[in-house]
Amino acid sequence: MALKKNGFIPSSAPEELKKVLVAVASVWGDTIEDMEEFHVFPLKGAMTNEVFQINWPTNHGDLHQKVLVRVYGKGVEVFFNRDDEIRTFECMSELGQGPRLLGRFSDGRIEEFIHARTLSAADLRVPEISSLIGAKLREFNNLDMPGPKNVLLWERLRTWLSQAKRFCSPSTAKEFGLDGLEEEISILEKELTQGYQEIGFCHNDLQYGNIMMDEETRVITLIDYEYASYNPVAYDLANHFCEMAANYHSETPHILDYSIYPDLEERRRFISAYLVSSGNEYSDAKVEQLLSDAEKYTLANHLFWGLWGIISGHLNKIDFNYLEYARQRFQQYWLTKPLHLSS
Repeated sequence: MALKKNGFIPSSAPEELKKVLVAVASVWGDTIEDMEEFHVFPLKGAMTNEVFQINWPTNHGDLHQKVLVRVYGKGVEVFFNRDDEIRTFECMSELGQGPRLLGRFSDGRIEEFIHARTLSAADLRVPEISSLIGAKLREFNNLDMPGPKNVLLWERLRTWLSQAKRFCSPSTAKEFGLDGLEEEISILEKELTQGYQEIGFCHNDLQYGNIMMDEETRVITLIDYEYASYNPVAYDLANHFCEMAANYHSETPHILDYSIYPDLEERRRFISAYLVSSGNEYSDAKVEQLLSDAEKYTLANHLFWGLWGIISGHLNKIDFNYLEYARQRFQQYWLTKPLHLSS
């Protein structure tokens, strides 16, 4: 589209996007007479959508307004229902948990630009920041969201497995062992759902790029809820721990380094901060149980993102080696399965 003073937005509906941007600017009292007044800056690190910051000069001197434009990835409806995701986004906004929805166009939306810093991979290892994230995740998990509160993890795994088989060539399906994954999912579901499990509203994608922090107030905001659903909270913890092996802003963003997976004390500290933040008393036994449960759920997390990588490799045009990413997640599954399952 024509919004390219400092970048380019690959929307399939450029004229619609322009109209929505002009309308948003108008609500804020700004009159856009020339599309060149919009300055476009691509934001790196997104792997499901393409994300851009758009600035324009205000009618009040040299100040600039900022919004975030999200262009939906091609074929991502395979992963989640976009209408459900929009409802979640709007509900989170109403609860004061995230950015406001400012406008929509056919293949994307315009969001409030949060004036906070997106965290880096290194930030997750800072004890103070990690504790703040743990407390925020507990708050997130405790949200009472509208709609069914059923666990979606196992249904999603089976749906994604079916989709991965549909997209894969026979050789790729054989390489990833897709024909045997239905049984693996059933084994995991049986093993991991024994006994009591706390179910909460889970983010399911708590990587550093989806966490923002106000440098002055130290307030944490979690963003990007495409994959959010009700699940065991131990799964959300497992996902966050697995994401600590990633750096999506390196020269090889698809490469995972499990040598830096958080050690026992780091995980224990995070879970302690997670539990204490709710104000309720908790025991060491509770910490150890959640620690153990989270480690088991890393197996489901490897399959979840491994299948996501296979499907994305066939659908998404973002510059990211999805298949190699998937390969590493499956390798980690088979490597760690004997450590986490009793049989």
